[in-house]
Amino acid sequence: MRLFMWSFVFLGFVFCEAKLEDHFKKIESKSDVHKIRNIDFIYMINLDVRPEKYQMSIEQLDPYGIYPYRFSAVNGWELSVETISDVGVKYAPEMEGGFMATSYLLDGNLEQHHELISNYGQTYFCHCLGRGAIGIALSHLSILQDAYDSGYETIWVMEDDIEIVQDPRIVSDLIDKLDQLVGRNWDVLFTDRDFRNNEGEYVPCYKAAKRPNFDPDKPNPYLLRRKIGNDFRLIGARFGATSMIIRRSGMEKILHFFKEHNIYLPYDMDFYLPEGIKLYTVLQDVIRNKADALSDNGKQNYLNKTSEASLLEESFSEKFSKKSNQNL
Repeated sequence: MRLFMWSFVFLGFVFCEAKLEDHFKKIESKSDVHKIRNIDFIYMINLDVRPEKYQMSIEQLDPYGIYPYRFSAVNGWELSVETISDVGVKYAPEMEGGFMATSYLLDGNLEQHHELISNYGQTYFCHCLGRGAIGIALSHLSILQDAYDSGYETIWVMEDDIEIVQDPRIVSDLIDKLDQLVGRNWDVLFTDRDFRNNEGEYVPCYKAAKRPNFDPDKPNPYLLRRKIGNDFRLIGARFGATSMIIRRSGMEKILHFFKEHNIYLPYDMDFYLPEGIKLYTVLQDVIRNKADALSDNGKQNYLNKTSEASLLEESFSEKFSKKSNQNL
């Protein structure tokens, strides 16, 4: 009888536990202006505390008649420890442990705690994953859920650290070209060749970081790099989520993966893990990440907006203004 009672209590706890999707942010008040040919809806992720980054981005896009919907990003630094516990990976006996990870203990203390994965029932993230990075993952997933629920076939998701290299309106034509080459048999098209570091150098990705609850079926599917036609490359993995064209099939695969495995790695080290996901990049950058962009993923840098950062933003705006006048 006592065993039955404890089993009942345990099952009740499991069923009451919040799911990852319970923490997705709802999107309201959308309009038809946020689209272009071949794109049903355009989103841009931006923290409420970073209006200057959004302004820098829309100033670049406005001359081309591209008006993204501003998604008020999930601020990971403001998440409760209970939410953080819900969205991470709870270590269970069937998972692989014994390697270094980070957790946020359920004692109200939001400082990182680093240890080898060993405690069943404890929530872990990859080593040193900041709360800001948890927020950006929830932001991307909230958008994918909204797009899927809205019935969109193709969306464009941008972060607020973009740099325009050539007329972004060609994205509509690039979708036509990729459809002609591979049919609609693709999930994500990145508008840049690869992610760039602070020095502006491309940083390729060739493997996946370890997760306690996921092991790919193939030895290393992430090495794939194959040119497709004159404009594209089929890839197995990459860093960076600055500018992504995502088909409905891609939304489905990414959402399914995260709902099954929860957040553990940074978003751009997780979105290429779903089985069978087909990722393409352009060969010539259209929109790419700003190499020296300000970030709040690892630290709350928005709390210390320095005059140096302001000068950087002013310099960028002035630089873009001159470039825009030359190109238009």
